[in-house]
This record gives sequence, C-alpha cells and structure tokens, in this order.
Amino acid sequence: MKVIDIISGEKPSLSFEVFPPKISANFESVMQATVEIAKLNPSFMSVTYGAGGGTSKYTADIASKLLSMNVIPIAHLSCISSRREEIQSLLKDLKERGIKNILALRGDIPDGLNMNNLQYHYASELATEIRDFGGFCIGGACYPENHPESKDSKSDIDSLKIKVENGCEFLTTQMFFDNNILYNFMYRLYREGVNVPVVAGIMPVTNAKQIKRICSISQNTLPQRFLRLVDRYGDKPEAMKQAGIAYATEQIIDLFANGVNAVHVYSMNKPDVAAAIQNNISEIIR
Repeated sequence: MKVIDIISGEKPSLSFEVFPPKISANFESVMQATVEIAKLNPSFMSVTYGAGGGTSKYTADIASKLLSMNVIPIAHLSCISSRREEIQSLLKDLKERGIKNILALRGDIPDGLNMNNLQYHYASELATEIRDFGGFCIGGACYPENHPESKDSKSDIDSLKIKVENGCEFLTTQMFFDNNILYNFMYRLYREGVNVPVVAGIMPVTNAKQIKRICSISQNTLPQRFLRLVDRYGDKPEAMKQAGIAYATEQIIDLFANGVNAVHVYSMNKPDVAAAIQNNISEIIR
C-alpha cells in the first residue's frame, strides 16, 4: 500500500520513525525497538538513511522487516554524495523487496564535500530520478519555519513547488513546537498552489540532551510554555519524559481537531514513548 492512500483519507493517521544503527553491533537492539513499535500497528513507519549512505543496507533491511509484519514502511533515501548508478541500484533493491514508499531527501552536506563534482544537488533532482524509475510513492521534506538555507519564505515555497512538480506526492514536516507555525505554513502552501497532503512531524522531547541538540542544529521557535516546561523538569529525567509526552500529545490532539489528519512522530527508537502517545489518543484515532 502507498502512503498517499493512507494520508489522503478522512481517518486520522499516526505514524512513527526509526533510525538504523551507526554500527553493526547495535543492529539487533534497533531491530528489537522497531519490532516493538511495529506491534503498535501504526498507520506506517519510516526508516531513516545515514549520512553518506552509510546505513543504506540497514534501512532496506529494517523496512523489509516492517513489511513482513504487515506494517507499511517508507524508506528514506538521500542523494547529496551519491552517484546515479548507486541510486539506481538502491531503487532496484527496494523495489525487489516490495517497498513502495520513499522519502526523497538531499541529506546533510558532509564536511569537505566538493560541490562541483556532484550528480545531485537537491532533493527535487532525486525525486525526478525516483519518478522516472517508476513504481514508488514519493514524499519530500519541508520546513514550516523555512529551510535553513532558504533566503526567505517565498524561495522556500518555490523550492517545494519544484519538488512536487518533480514527483513528490506528499510532504512531511520537520519538527515544530507551536502548531500555529504549521497552520501559517499550510496557508502559504495553499496560497501558492501547493496542494499535496502535509504530514505534521512531531518530536516528543523527553530529555535535556534533546533540547540542547535542537537548539544547536535547528532554527525552531520554542514557545514560552515549552521553555517553562523544560526549565521546570529538565533536570528531572522521569518528569521531563512525562511532560514531553504530554506536550507532544497536546500538539497532536490540536492538529487532529483542526483537520490535520496525518501526524508523524519522531519516536527516536523509543517504543515506550511511541506507546504512551498512541495510548493517549487511542479513542481519537480509533
């Protein structure tokens, strides 16, 4: 089944994300976490792709495992340091495994990469490659607060329009902590004629380390109510976990109530966090 068919209906969808291990020694623990999250029977699950393609085999292996459990997988695929023959080989492998959904990403630019020798510079170019290969439902990423490299909101939306024109059938947002930011973003998309479904990406912040990382790598606006929560519970691990799950749950309920029917949780390989959120909204998504 294709993700576009899941998220285009009236029924709310709730999906989760897992990421492959950086080293093979951790593969079994990641696979176990994947299995536990899959047992929650989410609408679908996405599997990320390591920088430079270092975990590409793990991505396909984990996606195949999900498929064997009757959970719809979406495999991430990034292109910034890849050659065309590598991408073609990966697409062939995914297709042979029966994986029908791909999230097309540029990926982070590795240090020292010679930008003059690249075959792909943008995710929109990868989307074209996947579309021409055939047989996949293609998703793309978007930033409700603008891509960090975009000069302004208009150029950011223009880039998304190219992604859609090149084959992306839906967009999944990066994390955000104020739902009004998403609603304003979706209005801008509508105004500019970008009419594909948008999957809202929610990050349950359950420990202080996540806060530091978010602040160091992103431009997310952190609302005062969120910052007060962190100030109060950041040094109390169990309290912070409970508060972070509650905050994410509140965001998700508000999204569903306002007609955003597709929510994707960046569950960070944590089955307990995924289960807690699903349990909090069990009647809402029934």
